[in-house]
This record gives sequence, C-alpha cells and structure tokens, in this order.
Amino acid sequence: MISFCMLGLLVLMPSARAATIEDAITYVHRQWGTIKPDHETLATHTTGMEVTLTNLKQQWAIVKYQTPDKVAQHNDIATLLDQAEQIVEDYPGKAEPFIWQAIILGTKADINGGLGALGDDEQARDLLLQAEKINPQALQGSIYSLLGALYYKVPGWPLGFGDDNQAKQYFEKALAINPDGTDPNFLYGEYLYEMEDYEKAKSVLEHGLKVRLSPNASLAEKARREETEELLQKVIQKLS
Repeated sequence: MISFCMLGLLVLMPSARAATIEDAITYVHRQWGTIKPDHETLATHTTGMEVTLTNLKQQWAIVKYQTPDKVAQHNDIATLLDQAEQIVEDYPGKAEPFIWQAIILGTKADINGGLGALGDDEQARDLLLQAEKINPQALQGSIYSLLGALYYKVPGWPLGFGDDNQAKQYFEKALAINPDGTDPNFLYGEYLYEMEDYEKAKSVLEHGLKVRLSPNASLAEKARREETEELLQKVIQKLS
C-alpha cells in the first residue's frame, strides 16, 4: 500500500521520471511545509486588516481634525470612502471594516451637510446594523455608540430615522461593553448636553477623562480627549 502511494507521488512530481521514493518523501515534506494551518492563515488575515484599518483611522483623523479647508475635506473624505469600501471587499465577514466605512460616511455627511447627508447617514446606519450581526462587540462596542450618535443627530420622522429614546438605548449598550472608553462617554455626554441633562453629562464626561492617554496615543484619541475636555467646560458653564 505504501509503495502504491509513493508511486502515485512519483507520478505527480514535476520530475517524476528521474525521482526515487526518497525524492518523493522529500517533495511531500516541502509541500506540506509551505501550507499554513487555518489558524495561522486567519491570524495573518486579521493582522493585515488591523494594520490597514489603523492606517485608515490615521488618515481619517487628519481629514477630520487637521484639514480646515472644506474643499480639501470634501475631496479627501471621498478618497477615504473609496478605500473603506475596498477594505470591506478585502475582508468579507469582518465587522470592523463595516464600522469604519460607517464612520467615514458619517464624517462625509457632517462635512457636506444638506439633504444628501441624510442618505449618507442612512447608509451608515445600515452598515452598523450589518456589523452588529457579525460581531456586536467589535471595536469595543463602537457600533452602539455610533448608532446612538446617528439616532439623536438625524432628524426624526418624516424626514429621517432619528429617535432620541432609541439613541439613549444604544448609548447604554455601548457603555455596558466599554464603560471607561473615551469615545462612548464623549458621545453619550454630547447627547446628554443636547438633551439639557447637564448634571449627568458632567458625570459621564468626567468619567471618560479618568483613563489617561498612553504616550503612543493616536491623533484620533488625542483629538477626542480634547473634544471631551472642551464639552465638559461647556457643561460646567451651564451648571454655574
């Protein structure tokens, strides 16, 4: 039986006519050595996605926080949206690319404004709901804080899907997953500020500032912290 299998391998080898059984065994070892186990392939796939999304996040932060010119913002965010759509295609079945495509769409809506923004916001909502089906915990529950922000900022019926009560439920879900995160606390604090619940907004924003930034914090993390500090000062003024 072994001899029969080796014979089959000799036939399959590129230089089968000149090969010996020993050559066949060496050939098999080489071929199997080039095949990675599924878990290794998956790990490489995930690492590649994380690097790609980190680069996208950095570019997005530059557009959002360091590009004052509106025309440049408009052009740059369109380019980033194309990149985000490609990343979704490159990593099917992953929630994180959908989340980042939604973030960029939301930023595009903020930059451009007008009736067209509603279409971008609706698409962003749908992408987040799609990401939720894949992995509700992705990016530390960012799906829910982003949905919360959309639901309170977008107009309600009949113009849009906005709903303040639904927004609050999403924020509570986000904080249940990531109670100490700067992002969910800022976005919930912003919502509470708009709802004129200044006491609670103050508590939420202060909680979001308790975690210190690491020395290697990204531009987006630093900018979000600054936004939180600025909003907290507005809240304190309202309470004074």
